[in-house]
Amino acid sequence: MRSHPTDAERRLWTAIRLKQLGGARFRRQQPIGPYIVDFFCPDAGLVVELDGDQHGSDANSARDAIRTAWLQERGYIVVRFANWRVLKELSEVIEEIVHVLENPPHPTKAALRLSSTSPSRGEVGER
Repeated sequence: MRSHPTDAERRLWTAIRLKQLGGARFRRQQPIGPYIVDFFCPDAGLVVELDGDQHGSDANSARDAIRTAWLQERGYIVVRFANWRVLKELSEVIEEIVHVLENPPHPTKAALRLSSTSPSRGEVGER
């Protein structure tokens, strides 16, 4: 997946890499538990997922909901964007990401990060 990003993934990565969003560092294709998320900001516990057309089916929507719930139960903040939004409304998508970084919906959960776990190794602690 990492070697063949979609156009939307490539475009968003260009905009958020190298700490371009107020110093927030993002990783691409980050393993977290049983999942690999599209983009992850470890300091904020923010997961950014991009959804292509295949995510519109009922089966895929159900899988996405389970995945999102699993991540949120562990204290991660999950935001999802359709690929077309990244391609056509990149500045608005960036504004939404910055808003979440500056105003996390669950600041107490973000403060509960356990330093003994490593999402990059698939380790997940109770959050």
